[in-house]
Amino acid sequence: MSKRLIAQNKKARHEYEILETFEAGIVLSGSEVKALRLGRANLNDSYCRFIKGELFLLNAHIAQLETTNRHFAPDSRAPRKLLLHKKELLKLQGKVNKEGLTIVPLKLYFNARNLAKVQIALARGKKLHDKRETLKRRTMEREAQKAMKERSYR
Repeated sequence: MSKRLIAQNKKARHEYEILETFEAGIVLSGSEVKALRLGRANLNDSYCRFIKGELFLLNAHIAQLETTNRHFAPDSRAPRKLLLHKKELLKLQGKVNKEGLTIVPLKLYFNARNLAKVQIALARGKKLHDKRETLKRRTMEREAQKAMKERSYR
């Protein structure tokens, strides 16, 4: 299954503890799809929210193309509807309402059938000490790898 990555939200894995991931379709206009094919998207500071029982991607930036008619050009930060199965929507809405979890977008990509998809995650916000712990662990692993690499060259 080949995926062509367009944009990634690297900050999400630092800020949140990822509990479960889902793949969602996204409703786009034609010029937005063309912009995505050119890789003109940014997921930083974007999030998902339920509005009238439907899930929307908010604050995701998809840049306008120069060739797009300004009169018909969509807003670059407009809310975009996400498409999921009814069961998945109900499950996500229940967890968000009951447990106070957050839904964050992780990746924006084209799947094997050339459809734009968003990988979203059910997440819990990390505390400051959790973030520090993650950074310490990562540093220790990096140093261990470096030491093993140096040892194998001798």
